[in-house]
Amino acid sequence: MLQQSFALLIIAFFLTRLLRQRQKKQITRNETAFWLAFWVLAALAVIFLKTIDKVVASLGFSGSGINFLLYIAVMVLFYFIFKMRLKMVKIEKNITDITREVALKK
Repeated sequence: MLQQSFALLIIAFFLTRLLRQRQKKQITRNETAFWLAFWVLAALAVIFLKTIDKVVASLGFSGSGINFLLYIAVMVLFYFIFKMRLKMVKIEKNITDITREVALKK
């Protein structure tokens, strides 16, 4: 129970930071919606951890629900890293093209 309370306190801190950044217009509406959904889902996962444990066990997985959530989180992070890498390659290509055009004009 103490760990859940601590986790919810940390999530509440991140939610307040998120809303403060939105008020200062440091992040867009879409970013705010994404991170708000992420932190709300994280809070729900913490609150319903016992239920998640039961569902994971009924699906035949050994281990607790928190381990299952950790595995899902790692997969999502790798997906985002992959998407970010693709975006960086595209940006690098655009920079190369622009640099080439500027060099040819001079």
